[in-house]
Formats: sequence, C-alpha cells, structure tokens
Amino acid sequence: MSLSIGIVGLPNVGKSTLFNALTHNDILAANYPFATIEPNTGIVPVPDERLEALAKLYSTEKIIPATVTFVDIAGLVAGASKGEGLGNKFLANIRQCDAIVHIVRAFESGDIVHIENSVDPKRDIETINTELMLADIETIDNRLTRLTKESKSDPKAKLALDHLTELKHDLESGILINQNKKVIQGYTSDLHLLTAKPVIYVFNVNEETLINEEKKRELRALATESHALFICAKLEDEIKGLNPTDAMELLASYDIPEPGLVQMIHTAYDILGLQSYLTAGPKEVRAWTIHKGYTAPQAAGVIHTDFERGFIAAQVVDYYDLISAGSESAARAAGKMRTEGKDYVMQPDDVVEFRFNV
Repeated sequence: MSLSIGIVGLPNVGKSTLFNALTHNDILAANYPFATIEPNTGIVPVPDERLEALAKLYSTEKIIPATVTFVDIAGLVAGASKGEGLGNKFLANIRQCDAIVHIVRAFESGDIVHIENSVDPKRDIETINTELMLADIETIDNRLTRLTKESKSDPKAKLALDHLTELKHDLESGILINQNKKVIQGYTSDLHLLTAKPVIYVFNVNEETLINEEKKRELRALATESHALFICAKLEDEIKGLNPTDAMELLASYDIPEPGLVQMIHTAYDILGLQSYLTAGPKEVRAWTIHKGYTAPQAAGVIHTDFERGFIAAQVVDYYDLISAGSESAARAAGKMRTEGKDYVMQPDDVVEFRFNV
C-alpha cells in the first residue's frame, strides 16, 4: 500500500513552493491566485536509513523504499463550492487520499499578495474548512436523493439515510466529521468525505517564527484536535539544493531535527496508524507500508494476495539484531531469527521472509 496525501489551502499560501521542495518538482509557483491550474502529483520515497544498511549487508544495489504520493490542487477560495475560483473543480482529486495537509500562511510579506489582503491564519482555516464542509454536504445530498427512494423498501438504506441525514446536520452546524464524536458507519466510506479524513495543519512560517515558541503555541491552538507542524517553505526550498550534511546543518541552526518532508511523513504514519516492515536479499531490499496490528498473513498480502492466501509461515528477525550480527547466518546462530505463524502481529523493525504455497 502507498500513502497518499492531498494538499489544500488558499491561493498564495506557499502550497506550490512547499510541494516543489517536498517532491523536488518544478511546477509554477507564482505570486498570483491559481498559479496551480491542473492538480500536480509527486511521488517521493520515504526516507529510511535501514535500507542502505541492509543493502550493504546483502551486497545488493537495488533498493525500493516505501513511497508517499502528494497531490497539490488549485487554491481554494471562499465560495469555491458555488463555483468561485478553481479549487473546487479539483477536490475530487483528493477524495481518494488517505489524509489532508492543510497549508496555512502564517508569515507577513509585502512581496506576496494574500488573497484577502491580510494574514489571518484563523480566518483562513475557517474558510477552507467551510468549503470542505460544503463540498461534503453536496456529496451527502446526492446520496440522500437515492437513499430516500431505496429506504421505502430496504431497512439498510433507511439506516444509512438516517445516519447521513444526521451527519449533514452536524456539518451544517459547523462540525467537521473528523471532529465528530459519533461513530462513522461503514456505509459512508465509499463517499470519501473530505472532512472525515485526518488533517495535518502545516503552518508556513518565516525563519523567525520557527524559533519563536510562544508564536507557535498560538498557532498550534488553531489546529484544535489535529496535528500541527511548522515549516518554512522558503527554507525547505533552499535546502533541496544542498547536500544532506549542509542541509541538516542549516536546519539545526533553527533547532529543526528533520526536513519538512520527513516531519510530514512521520506525522501521517502516526495519525493513520501505519508502520513499515522490511524484506531483504541479494536481489533487492524493500520497505512495505502496512497498518499497525497487521498479522503476518495480512502483511504478506501487501506484497501479493497469493502470499496471504497461501501463507505458511514467516521467518522474522529484528533489523537491529540482524545488523548487529552481521549476516543472516550469524543472526540464526545467535538465536535471533525465528519462525512465526498466522497469529503473529508485525513489528516496525521486522525483516521478514514469507513462506507460502499456492
């Protein structure tokens, strides 16, 4: 499975600049609304130092990391759901995404025009949330039309009708679905409602705010129950042209432990309950993304459905035990390799070889 993240925000908040920095793409990033006309997609590898170490141990040059797909759509504006601007046209492009990154401008600049002529993160967050809620209401209305007819003869359709009607009422009251304490029933999953997705608020700040803890606390409060990150798109754009050592030194000067891309990926894995496991051998070393709690057969199914269907056993060794031992044979001799069955729950640093029969 591959993680996908949709990027939303008002025009001129730094979405395209950040997208370019994260994906090393060179899409247009201009000082006017709707510089992004078509949705842009970038697939980036998940940074994972373990892969290089395993490749060295197995003497293989083929490394396949896990990946994250970023989808950047045109900036939303107030009234987008009613046809204003261009952003609403592309909301469908992020309905299939696993999570949403909401870019919020939190820096002043006389050189970059804000669509509202002033910088107000609280107002901007409310504007985007309103448009996402209105888009979800429209999606629900379309389904309600069908369910109203079906509910007359189908009890399940009646339950779905009642549930969606309640969700619509909450949205109209300003309650995002991801903040709704009510249980979201399974029959809404195929709607891919935008406000049901986990959100990471990324405040695009200047260099001064990066080291201003009081200002960051104020901004973090605007994210309510969601995760908040503080990234300087201008700084991220600068470090993409530096070698890794120089880039980390520059980030360290602002007391930033890791680049924005890594921060976003780690946060997304956390809120979505994801982890990775590793496969390694002379042919290739690879990372696979799975949900936390997956059993060995489920993890095998991520490689191929036949692996899950014909699962026999999994040969497992902890990554650190393997590296410490220096080879599979040494790890086996030290009793670090073990055989696990169908009930084994995968751990984040597992290096696995699946045995199956189909």
